Amino acid sequence: MIRILDRLVATTFTVRFLLFVTCVPVIFVLSDLNERQDQFIDRGLGVGEITLGYLFQIPHFIVWASPIAALIATVFTVHSMTIHREIQAAKAGGISFHRLVFPVLPAGILMTGGAFLLSTAVPTMNRRAAEILGDRESYGDLRTEFVHQLESGATLSIQQLFNWSLTGVTFERRAEDRTLHHLWAREGAYTEADGWTLQAGKLRIVRPDQSETTYTFEQYRGQVLDVPPEELLDDPPNDQELGYRELGQRAEALRRSGGNPDKLLVRRAQKLSIPAATLVIVLFGAPLATTVRKGGPAVGVGLSLSSTVLYLMMLRLFEAIGASGGLSPFWAAWSPNFFFLAVGIVLLWRVRT
Repeated sequence: MIRILDRLVATTFTVRFLLFVTCVPVIFVLSDLNERQDQFIDRGLGVGEITLGYLFQIPHFIVWASPIAALIATVFTVHSMTIHREIQAAKAGGISFHRLVFPVLPAGILMTGGAFLLSTAVPTMNRRAAEILGDRESYGDLRTEFVHQLESGATLSIQQLFNWSLTGVTFERRAEDRTLHHLWAREGAYTEADGWTLQAGKLRIVRPDQSETTYTFEQYRGQVLDVPPEELLDDPPNDQELGYRELGQRAEALRRSGGNPDKLLVRRAQKLSIPAATLVIVLFGAPLATTVRKGGPAVGVGLSLSSTVLYLMMLRLFEAIGASGGLSPFWAAWSPNFFFLAVGIVLLWRVRT
C-alpha cells in the first residue's frame, strides 16, 4: 500500500510541477513582450526573429519559474489530499503526514538538480537572444570606466576609450600553471596593421610560488589586446549573460579598478541560491498547504501567489541591501532561502502526524 501511495504522491507532484514550470515562462514571455513590443517594432524585427529570441530565453525563464512551480505543485498536491481527507485516511492506516509526503522530497531534489543543470546553459542562451533581439547597443566613439572580458578569459579594465586610442588600461590573465600576468599601461593606440600598441607601463608576472618579476616598458606590442576597438565600443553582456565564473572575474576586475563589485557578487551568489530555492520551497509548501483545511483550488492559488510574491520581494530587497554593502553577497543571496527553510521546518514540526 505504501508503495502505491508513494507513486501516487510523486506522480501527482511531478505532473503538476512540469505543467506549471512550462506555463509560467509563457506568462514571463507575454509580460516582457507587452512591455517591449514598441522597441521590437522600432528595430524592424519580424515575428520569426522575436519568437526565436524568446525561445533562447526559455531556459532562463524556466530556472526562475522552478521555485514558483515547485511551490504551486506542492501546495496543490498536499492541499488536494487535505480537503479530500486522504491525509486523514492515511493517518488512520498508520501512515504519518511526514511519511505520506516524503516522495515529494526526492522529486524536489531531482527538480533542483535539473534547475542547476539548466542554469549552466542560461548565459550562452541569453547572449544569443540579445543578439537576435538587438539588445546590444553601441557607445559611439567614446566609452569610459568599463571592464571587458576577452575570449581567452582575461579581463581588461579601461579608464577611457576614444576612437582608436585608450587611456589607463589594466590587463590581467591567469595562465594554466596559475601564473598571473598583470599589465598596466598609461595609454595605447590601435592600427589595422599592428593592432594595439601600449605605451608607458609595467608588466608584473607572479608565479605560483609567489615569486614575481616586474618589467617597465615604454612601448609594448603583443597579444595582450587581440580585440578591435569596435568590439570594445559595443554594449557588454549584462549580468544575465554571464556565468558564475565570469561574474566573479568581472567583479574582481571591477574591484581592482576601484569600483564596487558587491552587486556582481550578489548576482553570482544568486546563480546558486535561485535553483536551490526549488527544494527549499518544496519543504516550505508541504506543511503550508495543511494549514488551511477548507476551500478549493482558489485557496491553493492564494497560498501560492502570496508566498511567491513574498519570496520575490525578499529576493529583491536583500539583493539591494547586498549591492549597497549592507550584507555580504552570500547572505544577501541566501537569506530568502534560509527564511523560507526556517518557516518550513517550524511548520513541519507543528503538523499533526
